[in-house]
Amino acid sequence: MTRIISSLAEVSASYDALFCDLWGCLHNGKQPFPAAVAALQAFRAQGGQVCLMTNAPRPNQYVIAQLDRMGVPRDAWDLVVSSGDAAQDAMFAGAVGRNVWHIGIEKDHGFFTDIPDAHRDAAPIRRVPLEQAEGIIASGPFDELNETPEDYRDRFQGAVDRGLPMLCANPDIVVDMGETRIYCAGALADFYQSLGGTALYYGKPHAPIYDRARALMGLGPDARYLAVGDGIATDIAGAEAQGIDSIFVTGGLAADAFGPDVEQPDAGMLPEWLGSQGRAPTFAIGRLR
Repeated sequence: MTRIISSLAEVSASYDALFCDLWGCLHNGKQPFPAAVAALQAFRAQGGQVCLMTNAPRPNQYVIAQLDRMGVPRDAWDLVVSSGDAAQDAMFAGAVGRNVWHIGIEKDHGFFTDIPDAHRDAAPIRRVPLEQAEGIIASGPFDELNETPEDYRDRFQGAVDRGLPMLCANPDIVVDMGETRIYCAGALADFYQSLGGTALYYGKPHAPIYDRARALMGLGPDARYLAVGDGIATDIAGAEAQGIDSIFVTGGLAADAFGPDVEQPDAGMLPEWLGSQGRAPTFAIGRLR
């Protein structure tokens, strides 16, 4: 039975480290949530480690730069691990070939140009037109404010017919940028699979991003982890697959399902909704605080 809590501090003493989602938990794509920042600062002050774990399709240094621009203080976290980090490893290893068609916007180009030291000697990855590609890299729509997966039907069907695999650099389906909901690469990959294509995933809820985070945190085998997120199919599903406890932030992507007060999820509505999703997070909270 999921327990509704009013603050992270109620349960934080039982854990050594947090895997904390960004969009919908720490910020809304435009500005940080002050209460969430304070909660992470307090967790670190008591000796815990905070890994900001995001399905952003960019290497972590670009995510950190975005957090700095928003004004998220550095003392709220210890490290940032992105889906882009894990997916980049797979790309340079040749998971979808060396000549790829990239679907995404300019801010995601660092995925290709900022080559980690571990891959300096790898054969180059070339971005080419779809008709010349061996595979597809999806970091998001070309026009994230206006396009939907359906806009890609003809191009995707042709790629499926050719047997091109797709590497999805961000498994999220949607995120909220301020008050605007936009499609992510996960929606494109899901649509590609519905047409018969093959998609490869490296962010939440899949294991590679968690493996990378634990390796970087360097905690012992008995460390107690807690995942925090608003994505029931990514953050919470990933935590369950990893066998770790979780806090479901109800005031994020699914806020409309739990009553009119985003800060206080309706205790009568929560169990039925979670049951419909097939998930059982350890805790739930309106907003991270």
